[in-house]
Amino acid sequence: MKISQQIQEALSRGLIAAIAQDATNNEVLMIAWMNQEALAKTLETKRATYFSRSRNSLWVKGETSGHFQEVVDIKFDCGGDAVLMKVNQAGAACHTGEKSCFHNAII
Repeated sequence: MKISQQIQEALSRGLIAAIAQDATNNEVLMIAWMNQEALAKTLETKRATYFSRSRNSLWVKGETSGHFQEVVDIKFDCGGDAVLMKVNQAGAACHTGEKSCFHNAII
């Protein structure tokens, strides 16, 4: 798969936002960060791979919990600095055990 010029330029400047969305019901599951290596590994393995800013390293979603994200589709936004991934989520997406990281209502 060819990575768009916009995404390549954004990655050359640093990290891009990566949004994981449930492929079956479109629920937004989580947001994380990707660098060029994380995106390339995700495309190669079809398993969501992110960049941890706190650990300064790559991490495969589910590598410790078993809650992997099988990536079935990736689109990039109009600004070229974020990706939306449709995933088949195994188990909970959130480290708290919730299905989605977006479970804290404001309104």
